[in-house]
Amino acid sequence: VVTFSTGIRTCCCLCANLSLACRPIWPRVAGSLALPCLCRCGLGQAMTDRQYRAYGDVLPLKSLESYDYDRTENKLYEWRFHNPPPVAQKELDREARRKSTLQWVFAFIIGVLTALVAFFIDFVVHHLMDLKFNTVSDSILHCVGDGCMALSLLYFVLFNVGFVSVAALLTAMAPVAAGSGIPEIKCHLNGIKIPGAVRIKTLVAKVIGVLFSVAGGLMVGKEGPMIHSGAIIAAGLTHGESSSIQWIKTDFITFRHDRAKRDFVSCGAAAGVAAAFGAPIGGVLFSLEEGASFWNQALTWRTFFCTMVCAFTLNIFLSGSEGDWGALSGPGLIDFGNFSGKGTLWNIGDLLVFAIMGVLGGLFGSAFNYLNQLLTVYRMKHVRSKGRKFVEALLVALVTSIALFLITSEAGQCADSRNTRQDEENVHLTPRSFFCRSNQYNDMATLAFNPQDAAIKELFHQTGPFSLQTLAIYFCTYFFIACWTYGVAVPSGLFVPCLLCGAAFGRFMGHVVESVIPRDDTTLHGTYALIGAASFLGGVVRMTISLTVILIEATNEISYGLPLMLTLMIAKLVGDNFNESLYDIHIELRHRPLLGWAPPELLRRFTAHDVMTKDPVCLSPCNTVRQVLDVLYSCAHNGFPVVKSTEHHEGCDCSCSKDDNPTMTPGQGLFVGLISRAQLLTILHYRAFGPMQSDGAISARLLFHEDFVRSAGRIRLRKLSFTDEELDLYVNISTYMKRGPYTMWEHAALPRVFSLFRAMGLRHLPVLNVQNEVVGIITRADLTHLENHGGNSDHEE
Repeated sequence: VVTFSTGIRTCCCLCANLSLACRPIWPRVAGSLALPCLCRCGLGQAMTDRQYRAYGDVLPLKSLESYDYDRTENKLYEWRFHNPPPVAQKELDREARRKSTLQWVFAFIIGVLTALVAFFIDFVVHHLMDLKFNTVSDSILHCVGDGCMALSLLYFVLFNVGFVSVAALLTAMAPVAAGSGIPEIKCHLNGIKIPGAVRIKTLVAKVIGVLFSVAGGLMVGKEGPMIHSGAIIAAGLTHGESSSIQWIKTDFITFRHDRAKRDFVSCGAAAGVAAAFGAPIGGVLFSLEEGASFWNQALTWRTFFCTMVCAFTLNIFLSGSEGDWGALSGPGLIDFGNFSGKGTLWNIGDLLVFAIMGVLGGLFGSAFNYLNQLLTVYRMKHVRSKGRKFVEALLVALVTSIALFLITSEAGQCADSRNTRQDEENVHLTPRSFFCRSNQYNDMATLAFNPQDAAIKELFHQTGPFSLQTLAIYFCTYFFIACWTYGVAVPSGLFVPCLLCGAAFGRFMGHVVESVIPRDDTTLHGTYALIGAASFLGGVVRMTISLTVILIEATNEISYGLPLMLTLMIAKLVGDNFNESLYDIHIELRHRPLLGWAPPELLRRFTAHDVMTKDPVCLSPCNTVRQVLDVLYSCAHNGFPVVKSTEHHEGCDCSCSKDDNPTMTPGQGLFVGLISRAQLLTILHYRAFGPMQSDGAISARLLFHEDFVRSAGRIRLRKLSFTDEELDLYVNISTYMKRGPYTMWEHAALPRVFSLFRAMGLRHLPVLNVQNEVVGIITRADLTHLENHGGNSDHEE
C-alpha cells in the first residue's frame, strides 16, 4: 500500500504484509521534494543504485524507446536561423561549411577504423585456425596407424569448446553482442533504441567474441558481426563520448543528436559489408535495402566514399600481411576466388536449372527459417539465464566437433589426388588426406577440416570430384547444425554458413546436371556452386538487389549478373510464400516495433482515431516547477503536447499568463507545440525557471541548443531536488517547445499516418480535431501493435 503525501517533506509507506518492512525509495532523505512517494516492500533492505536503475526512474516502467529524427524547431531555432544579421549569417555559413567538411572527414575515419577491425579479426582468426588444424591434423595422421583416434577427437573437441567458451563468456558480459547484430542495426536505423546496441562494451565483446566463435569451429561467419562492428564504430565516433568508459569524454557535440547518428550508422554498416566481401557498392545498397529508413543523395555519396575507403584500406593491410604492400588486389574477409579467364561460365540452357535451384533455395531457406524460429521460441522460454546460455554454447560446440569428426571418418570418400587439377591461384590449402592413402584425398575432410571460407573456395574452384554422398551428407549435417547454432549466445554471422551450405547444394546439382548432360567444361561445378550459394542465402535473408551486387563484386565477374538476379528473385518469391527473412523473424520474436517499407494491409481498415492513445497528458505554455514535476512523476511519457486556453490564445503568441491551467486535459485548449521529457529534465536541471511578472514575462535563465545536447540522457529525475521557494517558480515552456511539429487529423487514414511517421522518423504524432484541439497522440507502438489497443491504453512513449 503506497500512501502519497503532498505538501510535506517525508514519505509514509505501509506494506500489506506487516512482517515485511516497507521503505521509501523516493524521496530518499528527509527534506526532499514533496511529491508522490515510491515505496518498496521487502526484507528491510533498501534498493541499491543498480537495482534502482533496473527498476526505473518512475512508474509505470517503459519497454523500448524510440529515436526522434525530427528537427526541434523552437524559438531558439528561429532566433538563430530566421533573418539573422549579416555578421551572424556569415558565421552560420562558415559553420555549415565546417559541418559538411567534418561529415566527410568522419566518413573517412569510420572507413579506416572499420577496415582495421576487420584486419584484426582476419589476422587473429587465421592464426587460431592454423594452430587448431595443424595440431589436430598432425594427431590424426599419427593416430591413423596407431589406433589413437580418440585422442585426436579429444584435441579437436578441446580446441573448439575452449574457444567457444571465451566467446560465450564475453557475450554474457554484453548480451546484445550475441548473434550477427544485423537485426539490432535494422531496428536502430528504423528508429528503435535498443539498449547497449551501439556501446563500446558491445563492440569489444563482438570483435573478440567472433574471433573465438569462428575459430571454435561453430557454423558461423564473421561477416554479420563486421556490419554490427562498423555501426558501433560510427555511432561512438560521432557521439564523442562513451557511457561504458567514463574517461572517454569530449566536448565535440556537432553530431551528438539522433539525425546525425542515424546517417553515420548507415555509413558504418555499409563499411562493414565492404570489409566483409570487398563490395563497396554492395555495402551502400545493403544499407539502403536492409537498414535505412531515410536516404538522400548526400548520404549516398558519403556512404559510398566510406565503403571505398574501408575496402581499399583493408586491401592494403591484407596485401601487406602477405608481403606485398600496396597490391590493392585482395578481396574482403571472404575470398571467392577468381572466376574470370576460364572459358564459358554458363550458357542460356543453364538458366532453366538456375531457376529450379532458385525454387529449391527458397524452399530450403524457408525451412531453415521455420526451424530456427521454433528453436528461438524454445530458447526464449527455457534458455533464459546466463548459465544455461553458456552451457548451450558449449553443447553446440561439442556436438559440432563430434559430428564433423564422425562424418569425416565414416562418410568421407577417398579420391585419387592425381586426378585433381587444383587451381593454385584460388585454392591455397592442400586437400586433406585423412583416413586415405598417401596418393588420395578425403573429400569430406577437405570440407570439414578447413576454415569455412576455404571450404567455400574448394567447392567453387576444386576440379577434383566431390561424391554425391559426401555433398548430401555434408549439406544435411551443416543445414541442421547451422540452424541450431544461429541464436546461440555467441557473436555469429549468417552469411558464410548459408553460402557454404548452399555451395554444397549447388555442387550437388552440378554433378546431377553433368550426369544427365555430359559436358567437358571445368567451370560447370564452380558456377553451380555459386548459384546454389546465392539461392540458399537468398532464401534465408530475402535480399535481392544488394546481394546480387555483393556477389558480383565478390566474384569480380559481371557475367554472373543475370543468373544471380534470376536465382535470388525466385528464391525470395518462393520463400515469401511461407515466412519472412530470418532477420525479420528474430525482430518480431523480440517484439521490436519495426516499421516496414510499406504499411500493412491491415492498416487500411483504421483511422488515426482508432489507434491513438486517447487523453494524453498535456501542458500549458507556462507551469510551475511543482506542476512539471507532478507530470513527470505521474507518467512515463516522453512527449507532451502543449495547449493554450482558448480565451488566452489571441494571436497565437503562446505568451504566459497566470490564468493558464497548467494541467489542461485534451479538448480544453488549442494545440501550440510539443515538448519532450528530456527537454523538461534539462530545464529543471539547469534551473531555467523564475518568478512571473505582472505582464506575464518570466525572469529565468535562457538555455541554448548546446545545453540540451550536452545533457541528453544524463539527467535522472530522482536526483533532482528543489526548495519550497523553487517549486513555486515558473517554467516558460513556450521558448523551448517544438513550435511546428507534424500533426495529423483524427479521421486521417492510418496508412497516411504510417507513411508520415516512417518517412520523417517521428517519435510522437499529435492527433487534432477540426478545432485544432489535441484528442490523442500516436507513437510507434500504436502502429505496430494494433491488437493491444482498446480504450485508453497505456502509452509506452
